[in-house]
Amino acid sequence: MPTQDIRNQVALALSAVNNKKAEDVSLLQLPGESSTFTDYFLICSGSNPRQVQAIADEVDERLSKDMGVEPNAREGYDTAEWILLDYVDFVVHIFNAQRRAYYDLERLWKSAHKLTAEDLLHPKKSAPVEAEAGEPVVKKRAKKAAAKKATSVRAAAKQSARGAKTKSVGRKVVAKKVAAKKAPAKKVAAKKKVAGKKAAAKKSSKRK
Repeated sequence: MPTQDIRNQVALALSAVNNKKAEDVSLLQLPGESSTFTDYFLICSGSNPRQVQAIADEVDERLSKDMGVEPNAREGYDTAEWILLDYVDFVVHIFNAQRRAYYDLERLWKSAHKLTAEDLLHPKKSAPVEAEAGEPVVKKRAKKAAAKKATSVRAAAKQSARGAKTKSVGRKVVAKKVAAKKAPAKKVAAKKKVAGKKAAAKKSSKRK
């Protein structure tokens, strides 16, 4: 499992987002097969751009000041729609409500395990092992950094969102095609019905 030092860093980040009144806070531990990417996602929302930035500032400042830890990468601060703070072993995602709903990381990483602060600081003994036998933590960090170059959280989320949009558009196209095929048939049926009524009316007038 991740070291106690890493868990303490995540706990401090969790405390920081809560201190800034972040909304819908979610802490996820990624499954074992994704552990070379990162161990934890801390996801939360802000109600407006200023709060989104304030949450990011608080996390950055607390981890830097209290633990001497700086993010490996910062993304999205200026737009304040989705700020990502990448600490290698964990990633902090701070969204506005619209972007969070659109990218829905919890759904994208539905195999992840949701944790409480208590779970984080006092993990069960059955939790996954930190690294392969004899593999130093520094080497594991290097593996994670290399994996991150090939795999972007943002890219994965955007690709998933695009896929969902494509499916939606595809369904609409199919529905339109079906409707277009049905339309001529309905018109023919309507014409036949009108013609039938006219013919019946003529026969009736002849009898009279």
